[in-house]
Amino acid sequence: MVRVHVRPLPDSAMIVLRAVDKIYRQGATEVAALRGVTLDIAAGQFVSVVGPSGSGKSTLLHLLGGLDQPTAGEIEIEGTPIAAMSDDEITIFRRRRIGIVFQFFNLLPTLSAEENVALPLLLDGRRARDVRPRVESVLEQVGLAHRRRHRPDELSGGEMQRVAIARALVVEPALILADEPTGNLDTATGEQILELLREANAARGATIVMVTHDPRAAAYAGRTVAMRDGLVVSGDHAA
Repeated sequence: MVRVHVRPLPDSAMIVLRAVDKIYRQGATEVAALRGVTLDIAAGQFVSVVGPSGSGKSTLLHLLGGLDQPTAGEIEIEGTPIAAMSDDEITIFRRRRIGIVFQFFNLLPTLSAEENVALPLLLDGRRARDVRPRVESVLEQVGLAHRRRHRPDELSGGEMQRVAIARALVVEPALILADEPTGNLDTATGEQILELLREANAARGATIVMVTHDPRAAAYAGRTVAMRDGLVVSGDHAA
């Protein structure tokens, strides 16, 4: 049985990165996506991470989600050193403590909206009849209760992103990671998605880290971290 140990961090720190490098190797070529990144994010903050393409912002988000491992340095979330965890441990930790919203939704095409939302709970060993009320509740919160039996190809882009947000919220995560969540949406629909994220932060107290290239989206956050060439160039101190 895999056990995930969490120890509290001082000063309400949710996320701590210390001298984090990420180097990708392509044959004899090395590409430094992150170079000595040190960053603290307090519990309950809504943080936008901005920067040009190739600045390292998406790499940073993938490391925070345990979807990739740093080449060097330390990453802690809720006191858990995720870079030192096994694949099984990080999978369980991510499933229970982190919600991820992707630009391209990442919904399973053969499942309905409610089945996509229920999936993280079912993978965690919960019974379908036990998770149904929770799934119905979050779909109601994102305004999609009436579309719960529709598959992704029957939904608009904005509806698919709301399903993705509901899937992230259903586990009641401490941390939500959003990778360009409005990148494929029109302005009005994007604003609806950003309002849902802001509500998750304000009403639920979830810490949110959102990567975006859109200054209007970044303005929804209470703090902005700017990156360039694999470095944090501003906003590195918790506010």
